[in-house]
Amino acid sequence: QVQLVESGGGLVQPGGSLTLSCAVSGTIFGYVVGWYRQAPGKQRELVASMQEGGATNRVESVQGRFTISRDNAKGTMSLQMNSLKPEDTAVYYCNLRDSRLSAWGQGTQVTVSS
Repeated sequence: QVQLVESGGGLVQPGGSLTLSCAVSGTIFGYVVGWYRQAPGKQRELVASMQEGGATNRVESVQGRFTISRDNAKGTMSLQMNSLKPEDTAVYYCNLRDSRLSAWGQGTQVTVSS
C-alpha cells in the first residue's frame, strides 16, 4: 500500500513563503500528483496538480503565487507557496492518483497570520 508523508507546514506571516513536500513510498511515475487543502468549515479543494508529462492545473486563487513540482527519481512532490494570504490558511494534503488509485497524505497545517 502506497504511503504519502507531508512536511513543511507551519505558521507564516502574510506575504511570506512556505514549501510543502510530500514523500511517496513507491514510484510516482505515470501518476497525477496534486495538492489539496481544507479550511475549517469548507470542503476540500484542489490547489494544484501535475500530470506525468508536466502539464499543470491550479485553482485561480493561487495563480502566480503557488508552484507545484515533482521529482520522479526521488518519488517526491512539492508545493512552493509565495505571497501567502490569511485565506490560504488550511490543512494541506498531497495526493497521488490514476484511474485505479487515489492515495492521500495525513495533512499538514498551514496558518497565515500576523
